[in-house]
Amino acid sequence: MRWLGYELEPPQAGSLTRARVQLENAGTAPWRGLNLSYHWLDGRGNPIVWDGLRYELSSAPGERIERDLELRGPIPPGLYRLAFDLVDERRFWLAELGNYSPHLDVDVAPRDAAAARAHLPPNADLDPDWEERVYAAHMEGYAAVGGSIESRRPPAELEPYAPGGGRNPGFAHPLVLPSLLPPLEPNTEVAGLPAWQPEGDEPWVYDARIRLRLRLRSRKPT
Repeated sequence: MRWLGYELEPPQAGSLTRARVQLENAGTAPWRGLNLSYHWLDGRGNPIVWDGLRYELSSAPGERIERDLELRGPIPPGLYRLAFDLVDERRFWLAELGNYSPHLDVDVAPRDAAAARAHLPPNADLDPDWEERVYAAHMEGYAAVGGSIESRRPPAELEPYAPGGGRNPGFAHPLVLPSLLPPLEPNTEVAGLPAWQPEGDEPWVYDARIRLRLRLRSRKPT
């Protein structure tokens, strides 16, 4: 394999960034079953995100290829090292066999959070730092941000969202009353409230410190 060149648009944390690579099959065998991918590494070469998005690649011996691809930026923003490589799935990366892998030192910028939209009802009272925490999480790279919900007598569906704790990367429930970056929109409901069930590969975060109070209407006896 011979790398001939590469271009990269300025990346943002957590978002998709366009890139273009040019490479050549410098061997004597055709490429079949290979995928073009990438790693995000720290300054010492330690993996931060090892398995990047995959793009199928095939070529004849001596053939030159120019390929457009998208990269998902790492979280959080900062200085990283980007490494392109080809992978034979469940067998090896070509760099592990001694092939050259181009490395780029990249400054990953904060994600643009200007278009974020919070899906909140009129009866939601926000903590004083709610907007600040949500905006910071979006800039960190997360497209969907959800937090805890406090109410006097919450329905059973809202019990998992009780305040307490911090970030939960293994949160098993939809994000209720979320803040979303386009094109994401609520795709489900919990207790009649708009919610977003994680789907696709857009990064999301649940943080119980992002708290709001929901004023539920009391039920009058009939």
